[in-house]
Amino acid sequence: MGTVLGAMSNVRWHELQHAYGSASQVPGVLSRIAWGDAPSSDEALNDLERWIGTPPVFDSTAATVPFLWELAATDTVRDRAGVLDLLSTILAAGNPEHPAWTRAAHEAVAEGRGTAVRLAADDTAAPHPRTVRAAATRLLAAIDGHTCPACPAGPAPSPAGA
Repeated sequence: MGTVLGAMSNVRWHELQHAYGSASQVPGVLSRIAWGDAPSSDEALNDLERWIGTPPVFDSTAATVPFLWELAATDTVRDRAGVLDLLSTILAAGNPEHPAWTRAAHEAVAEGRGTAVRLAADDTAAPHPRTVRAAATRLLAAIDGHTCPACPAGPAPSPAGA
């Protein structure tokens, strides 16, 4: 698999769930996004959005997000803007029955903020620089303005006299 998505084998996908059952198919779908032709890549991105990104999020969502950030940062991925949009969708989604899954997914998206900053400023982002920049700028605004019941509302106040 090379260096892109190389760490996927470290995740116990078969123990995680998505909207339709076992997340064991997620690595194959991520690979199709990374290396598939246009129809295959588009179908894989749509599948992944249905599985992990539409409300509610699942335990597999947080495990998938770091790989989505990898794909967004990889010039050879066909629909980097679509990957960034999926990250925005995940940040807006939640699971009221499992707030820890929501928080983990949102924190995983927020951890990629530096990549969003870089992509929002990149005039050469292949294959479609304006589209990638626009998607990254939207995601960056969503990260910076994110609030939800499952996520902490900023740093805790410091104790008096500290």
